[in-house]
Amino acid sequence: MRSDARLKTLKRTLDDVRAKCDVAARLELDPVGVVRRYGDPLDRELVGLVAAGVAFGNVRTIRNKLEEILERVGDPPTKKADDARALQKSLAGFRHRVFLGDDVARLMIGARRVQKKHGSLGERFASLLEKNDFRESLASLCDDIREAGALGHRHILPDVRAGSAVKRLLLWVKWMSRPDDGVDLGQWKNVPADALIIPVDTHIHKLAKNLGFTSRNDTSWKTAVEITAALARFDRADPTKYDFSLCHLGMLQRCPSRRDPKRCEGCPVMPVCKHW
Repeated sequence: MRSDARLKTLKRTLDDVRAKCDVAARLELDPVGVVRRYGDPLDRELVGLVAAGVAFGNVRTIRNKLEEILERVGDPPTKKADDARALQKSLAGFRHRVFLGDDVARLMIGARRVQKKHGSLGERFASLLEKNDFRESLASLCDDIREAGALGHRHILPDVRAGSAVKRLLLWVKWMSRPDDGVDLGQWKNVPADALIIPVDTHIHKLAKNLGFTSRNDTSWKTAVEITAALARFDRADPTKYDFSLCHLGMLQRCPSRRDPKRCEGCPVMPVCKHW
């Protein structure tokens, strides 16, 4: 297939997947569905940070753990995070993977203090973007939160400068910044959609390689940037809108990343997959 025809087929396929998305069904499973319950933008960005921070494991487990955290904390989360000692007490005994209740509490305490100092986490991030590139701005925002919460370099708030794709942090920023489409929230309006980097995990990476979006063999920051640049060919102003399409295709087909007539049957991107 000629290059221009292949690109048109890819774009049409990804756009079709987005158009057919059952948003209500997705929100029932996705952690961002919990974030959208809150009306206050400050609560949303705080809960969103926690939701992305604990996003390890299958989606039902993540949702259940997030619900447990918020039940322990109580409403409104921003007000509860103002009392550090009470918050740490309410989260004592919580555990999810390598995270303890104290990790979550310190994340919330630090983020809340940054909110109070700068107006919101989004305003702080936007101000950093005026002076630095996207990566350094995100790293600096994390520095602020760590220092304010005495968090240290823990896995719940990864080190952006270390070179990994920091998928969970990029997911949070996408939720907050992309235009409101029923899933992403669009509340960080001073953070342009064309600056965002796609969150990359092993599933996105595998499908992106099959579709020729990257030739890299790791899930590093460089790989995420390369995949984002490839998606920008379809929508330069909003490349990360295709994150959902890639996630959905990967889950729908349980992509084997090889030529498998049975498992690949019906996959809409089979005509442009490198294995076919």
